Amino acid sequence: MSLRLYDTAARAVRDFTPLRAGEVSMYVCGLTVQGPPHIGHVRAALAFDVLRRWLTHGGLEVTFVRNVTDVDDKILAKAAAAGVEWWDWAYRNELACTRAYQVLGTLPPTYEPRATGHVPEMVEMIARLVERGHAYAAGGDVYFDVRSWPAYGELTGQRVEDLQPAADSDTEDLKRDPRDFALWKAHKPTDPATASWDTPWGRGRPGWHLECSAMAHKYLGEEFDIHGGGLDLRFPHHENEQAQSRAAGDPFTRYWLHNGWVTLGGEKMSKSLGNTALVDEVVTRVRPVELRYYLVAPHYRSTVEFTDAALAEAGAAYRRLESFVRRAVERVGVTEGGPLPAAFAAALDDDLGTPAAVAVAHEHARTGNTALAEGDDAAVAAELGAVRAMLGVLGLDPLDPQWAEGGTDTRLTEVTDGLVRLALDQRAAARARKDYAAADAVRDQLTTLGVVVEDTPSGPRWELSR
Repeated sequence: MSLRLYDTAARAVRDFTPLRAGEVSMYVCGLTVQGPPHIGHVRAALAFDVLRRWLTHGGLEVTFVRNVTDVDDKILAKAAAAGVEWWDWAYRNELACTRAYQVLGTLPPTYEPRATGHVPEMVEMIARLVERGHAYAAGGDVYFDVRSWPAYGELTGQRVEDLQPAADSDTEDLKRDPRDFALWKAHKPTDPATASWDTPWGRGRPGWHLECSAMAHKYLGEEFDIHGGGLDLRFPHHENEQAQSRAAGDPFTRYWLHNGWVTLGGEKMSKSLGNTALVDEVVTRVRPVELRYYLVAPHYRSTVEFTDAALAEAGAAYRRLESFVRRAVERVGVTEGGPLPAAFAAALDDDLGTPAAVAVAHEHARTGNTALAEGDDAAVAAELGAVRAMLGVLGLDPLDPQWAEGGTDTRLTEVTDGLVRLALDQRAAARARKDYAAADAVRDQLTTLGVVVEDTPSGPRWELSR
């Protein structure tokens, strides 16, 4: 295949060659369910959703794993502050994450494992590391010995001597080196008893980095194709994942991919900074498909500055594509996606270049609008097929039930369309008898209700105002 991807480890764009012919294995770091997701959280889900769709379009069978971190210090602290069980707090926020993924049209993962369901696999990996001399127990904790692994720091190009202490536990005095990181954390009297598991080293719970290595190994094997996540996860999370997995004997991932941040006021969107835009809130102000377009259209490795003006501009751009599709369908009927334009395919093959790919979609929509104006139905049908095919790969096809129905009762949609058509028939009858005042009154009433009427050579068409 001709796909090329930017590999963070190589610091270069590389030809993508799957480990096994016809198959692709992907692991993408999911969310720590300490709270509901903001749009910075879901950008990774959307970026890798587009990559997955592109791989699938190319005829590859994709196994896509996205984990859920459902126990950690922040979850325990926030649950305690709210006066609820930690697992209750984690699950309600996991549901919020699932709701965000679904409302933005991401395909469900092949597997979505929870950390708490994979403690045996984590204990097994720790045992391998201890046996190989790369981990040690101390006071009920177990730490990875970074100096035992000479390649530590290779993912992010850092030397151990230049790194700050891991600071991932309150028992730093137990470590051989302050940069050693926790694989297992001993149970503390202040923690809920239910947030601990029995191990050969005593009761406790897993360290964050260990969870992903163990789950990736279980579902994708010792070696897999792509590991993805946000840019902020490169260090220490992904650096530690790679070190512990390879030290345990796994080749681990062959390509590292990282998406850029969503910023607000020039700062990375973060719950700890208090500068977030929750998905549940944003989709009450704009349609979910427009938010998806806003996050998918920029290159996945770029930084996106979140502003209402930029969101509105993206919405207007998407509506131009949507308007062409709907007008074309009214003219020539539903045309299934046709062959992809070569320029679109070339853009996505070039490190998933969505900006150029989206530009190709707009170019074909403009050509289609010209064909509509000229009454060239054959050209309209051809451009409709091309535009739908491109938007389908991006998860943005306006005729996809995800967006076409908007989650509403289709009967209500049919009734609404029927009532508007009835009003338009009354307007047409008034114009036929030259009662233009009555015709204008119908149009004004529809405008007041948010219905925009456009007179076309094939008759009036309507859509909701934005």
